[in-house]
Amino acid sequence: MIKVVKFGGSSVASATQFKKVKNIIDSDKDRIFIVTSACGKSGNEDHKVTDLLYLCHAHIKYGVPFDDLFNMIYDKYMGIKKDLNLEIDLEKEFKIIRDLMDKDISLDYLVSRGEYLTAKCLAEYLNGQFIDASEVIAFNYNGEINFEKSEQNLISKIKNGRRIVIPGFYGALPNGTIKVMSRGGSDISGSILANIVNADVYENWTDVSGLLIADPRIVSNPKTINYITYSELRELSYMGANVLHDDAIFPVSQKNIPINIRNTNKPEHPGTMILNDCSKQDAIEPPHFITGISGKKNFSVITINKFQISNEVGGLRKALQVFEDFKVSIESVPSGVDSFSIVVETEAIEKVVYEIIAKLKKDLDCDNITVIDKMALIAVVGRSMRNKPGMSGLLFGELGANNINIRIINQAADEIDIIIGVENKDFEKTIRCIYDKFITRSDSL
Repeated sequence: MIKVVKFGGSSVASATQFKKVKNIIDSDKDRIFIVTSACGKSGNEDHKVTDLLYLCHAHIKYGVPFDDLFNMIYDKYMGIKKDLNLEIDLEKEFKIIRDLMDKDISLDYLVSRGEYLTAKCLAEYLNGQFIDASEVIAFNYNGEINFEKSEQNLISKIKNGRRIVIPGFYGALPNGTIKVMSRGGSDISGSILANIVNADVYENWTDVSGLLIADPRIVSNPKTINYITYSELRELSYMGANVLHDDAIFPVSQKNIPINIRNTNKPEHPGTMILNDCSKQDAIEPPHFITGISGKKNFSVITINKFQISNEVGGLRKALQVFEDFKVSIESVPSGVDSFSIVVETEAIEKVVYEIIAKLKKDLDCDNITVIDKMALIAVVGRSMRNKPGMSGLLFGELGANNINIRIINQAADEIDIIIGVENKDFEKTIRCIYDKFITRSDSL
């Protein structure tokens, strides 16, 4: 079996965390390929290395002294080296970076050094082979990953019999220039590596014991999701659940490689397994009707009213074109006979809302347009909901019994999720009501 394991910033935030990582790696000989983030925060007074590197570059850009920030990074790594008795020549590594900072250092190169230095230290500590991500992860010039080239690069670098440690978050363009991914990109690096080595499982180690059914800031001690499909995860992630980077899903789902979300601080916990198909697991242990609940606040609902607009050919297209012209992404389009609504993030239209309304009135020749702000969208996701007759009725009835007014209802044809819109003020209450009804009191359903 081949396992690719990725450790997040909290998992490598200190020498103590490095020791936990070593115990995890040593406990399973199948954990062959290791991807690491940059050192994260080890306490409230500490800082993420990547944040400090971004700040360093901003200081360089505006001609502001950055030595204090740079020394914080230096001290963090030197402390880890001392505590773990490493032999790595960090003085040399930091001199190279510091000299470049006095010249014309690129943002991508500078911020990638957190992962680079962390991986160098971790490789020595694990007695593994360090391979620079710039020599493996190959970007095309359009920013897309070249999987074939990345696979060839990795094969040419591997020395048999040793664990491989690779920095996350970055790769290189065809000309060798360092290119970073979006924040959280180490998740993507691990996913790419799992794809190109055809891993049996991709373990993503972080500071939580898997995915939770609901936000613990809203629901007290929510249960862990044991199994979830990629489709369900996509729905939950889109509406705010953010344990795993969205772009980390495709490279593994493409090859049906499971993702296992685990907790570095509680390695005995099995965490959450993410699969293309959970039918085998569901046959053994039937899941809750609801797999997870997530949501976001601060949406606006723009409603266009016009007699029999549903029969007007091209009416909806004209409206959507207006939002495309203003580069506004659309979340949902509930419709009726004489009206349809367009739901967007309030922040996206704040500066152009009056221009959008004027253009809609002109292009659609409509009777009236209304705008309602301070709305929240909540996704209720579950692969078992399609097998539960009256699920929507139970959901709406529970919210009605708790005096929660539902302003938007949207359900996809595959029936794995129901999107409901409520006022911002009812957001937390709604999530707690749903959790209590369908998770805490699920035996009564």
